[in-house]
Amino acid sequence: MSLAFLPGALEQGLLWGPMVLGVYLTFRVLDFPDLTVDSCFTLGAATTARLILLDYNPLVATLIALVIGALAGLITGLLHTKLKIAPLLAGILTMIGLYSINLRVMGAANLSLLRIDTLITWIEDTGIGDELATVALGLVICLFILAFVYFFLQTELGLAVRATGDNEQMIRSLGINTNTTKVIGLALGNALCALSGALVAQYQSYADIGMGIGMIIVGLASVIIGETLIGSRGLLQALIAATVGSVIYRVIIAAVLQMGLPSTDLKILTALIVTLALAFPIMRGRFTGISSFTKRGEGRAEHQ
Repeated sequence: MSLAFLPGALEQGLLWGPMVLGVYLTFRVLDFPDLTVDSCFTLGAATTARLILLDYNPLVATLIALVIGALAGLITGLLHTKLKIAPLLAGILTMIGLYSINLRVMGAANLSLLRIDTLITWIEDTGIGDELATVALGLVICLFILAFVYFFLQTELGLAVRATGDNEQMIRSLGINTNTTKVIGLALGNALCALSGALVAQYQSYADIGMGIGMIIVGLASVIIGETLIGSRGLLQALIAATVGSVIYRVIIAAVLQMGLPSTDLKILTALIVTLALAFPIMRGRFTGISSFTKRGEGRAEHQ
């Protein structure tokens, strides 16, 4: 099998990396099953594409998408904290509402950015190739976000966010407003998801209303794959694992497609990957238990 797909998988893994870190923040750190991700990813892509077509600077358009993504997370947080709507339902409500907003932003089901300047074409103009430009952009942004999230989660506010996910009742008894920490965590997580959508739109040269469908599963798959293969004993290791997991997930998808799997089956493949990754610790524990039992039985037999 040819390995020509690896550069493309690396590019995609790095550009989807901010979204994976956003999912890690909400799912792992805040312990909040946030389904806003699907529409927020599209929101970032739609906002950036629309602004670029309106002759906005690509960097400014990307930053605006990041801010609007934070506002989407803020809405989900307020629905949960102020209106006492369950986390899952709050995310679904925001996700559904954003679908109409995304259509309004784009003015159509999709927008093309072909032959239009983007962040990637800017880097290409320096003289490096297409693939190197995308990898350089993705790597720099992933490293910057990873460092930012790592240092943020070690600040007093960041520790409060982490404590809210670990034990909300305990941190509330210490006088911390957990509603505020939840809103901040959701806003930051969705800002990263929108940023990833903005980068992917510029990479693919188009924004589409359906491009964010299943992003929450992609994010979870990447996080779980990274944790399974690399581990998550410390905060830095967990963040690195999530980022590397994004690349590994894209390599797996690209390799399977290279083997002839129809692209229409990608969603079920993703579901299977997540299922296997979630079941891996249990399967490993049972296998270890069976192996230990077998060895003990053999030892007794030899002793007798």
